[in-house]
Amino acid sequence: MTAPHPRYRRAMAVPAGMAMATALAFLPNTTASAAGAPSVTADAASFSYVVNVRPGHAPSAHVTKAIGEAGGTIVTSYDRIGVVVVHSSNPDFARTVREVPGVHSAGATRTAPLPAQSTTDVGTPKVLSAAEVAAAEAPAGQDPLEPQQWDLPAIKADKAHEKSLGSPKVTVAVIDTGVDDTHPDLAPNFDRTASVNCVSGKPDTTDGAWRPGAGESPHGTHVAGEIAAARNGVGMTGVAPGVKVSGIKVSNPDGFFYTEAVVCGLVWAAEHGVDVTNNSYYTDPWYFNCKDDPDQKALVEAVTRASRYAEKKGAVNVAAAGNENYDLAADQITDPVSPNDSTPSERVIDPSECYDIPTQLPGVVTVAATGAKGLKSSFSNYGRGVVDIAAPGGDSTRYQPPAPPATSGLILGTLPGGTWGYMAGTSMASPHVAGVAALIKSTHPYATPALVKALLYAQADAVPCTDPYDIDADGKADAVCEGPRNRNGFYGWGMVDALDAVTR
Repeated sequence: MTAPHPRYRRAMAVPAGMAMATALAFLPNTTASAAGAPSVTADAASFSYVVNVRPGHAPSAHVTKAIGEAGGTIVTSYDRIGVVVVHSSNPDFARTVREVPGVHSAGATRTAPLPAQSTTDVGTPKVLSAAEVAAAEAPAGQDPLEPQQWDLPAIKADKAHEKSLGSPKVTVAVIDTGVDDTHPDLAPNFDRTASVNCVSGKPDTTDGAWRPGAGESPHGTHVAGEIAAARNGVGMTGVAPGVKVSGIKVSNPDGFFYTEAVVCGLVWAAEHGVDVTNNSYYTDPWYFNCKDDPDQKALVEAVTRASRYAEKKGAVNVAAAGNENYDLAADQITDPVSPNDSTPSERVIDPSECYDIPTQLPGVVTVAATGAKGLKSSFSNYGRGVVDIAAPGGDSTRYQPPAPPATSGLILGTLPGGTWGYMAGTSMASPHVAGVAALIKSTHPYATPALVKALLYAQADAVPCTDPYDIDADGKADAVCEGPRNRNGFYGWGMVDALDAVTR
């Protein structure tokens, strides 16, 4: 089964209980030509670029002058990693700046001009009604909706909570579409100091700027609840209900996650004491960024620098593997959706040279999804040596009937406006792993990111390959798993284990 291709990574569309409108808004056209800059028309379209220079220093006077002469205006500069965000209406800006001494790479972060083009809506959750919430009952010591969460016992989180809920000294950053911190299940655990709006590529610390706007995607709020919904007698329970969660908004109102926003988000997390980042998206507009293309090479370099910086500063970066049932270890993959902000065209790529970022970057924990019966979700990407670990992401009951006592094969999460609802995707699997990483960090407060990841993998419950994998029962294999039970293409090191995280 091939799932839709949303920008957020990657909630499957399910029957709608609410509408998500798209809004046309992004960055103002702030490009101003410098003296000697190439001639452009007054109404020329402005684009956004990243210019990668020597890390650890501000761009040199020579480079700054060259950017201006090429028709660029610097929006902001992340000097510690050497990434400069620039706007320009000169179509030859990137090509010109690449020739400047001191510039390592430069590329356009999008193929549509500012503001981004409007896109179709995907990933709408199935919302619980007020009556369903009111009727929910749970055993003593559980939150009312916890019996709906088949995913918690699937990773032994219910048993883990008997020993520890996690430490409030640990923060997980949800780098996503925004988080509604006013939700009653999130407010007790929300870390405002580690929250920000990075949509423009430059931090906006206005109070509440990290929240999704009216009609924007609930994706980030759902993810936040999966990680750290409080054990407070209200609604649901997160994997790590005692840790803090922050919202780093990097998705514009049309659902695009552009490079400058992702870089801003990872750097912000690095510099604000975040212990774990959750990244349930791919960086637009390219599903895979190929290093033989100079623009895409620059995007890979910029996000790689940011993710490595976050890890160097103490954060474990966790990311969703994707929902297209791709074998990310294959020799070739057909990508029909890139670039997704203008006119896509089908292209055949080599996944060893073209990267889905951030999930395929070095050091990032790549998470595949499983359904309620413990099999790889029908949509989940896979690949031996690419997937690191697996966690519940849900699936259609057409493929995997829900495990009792669940009433849905999907994953319950918080939604903006104080509601709850179901979604499915590797987007939902990744926060389970982020939550368990937060529990490990709570148990071992001085553990480095490398040690947290080592424990995450060592404690995972090995899952052998599903062979044959015929999830739709039509007599044909829907994917091929390769590798041993403790390191294979479907489940990586295995199913994430929350109980071991608090006891070992």
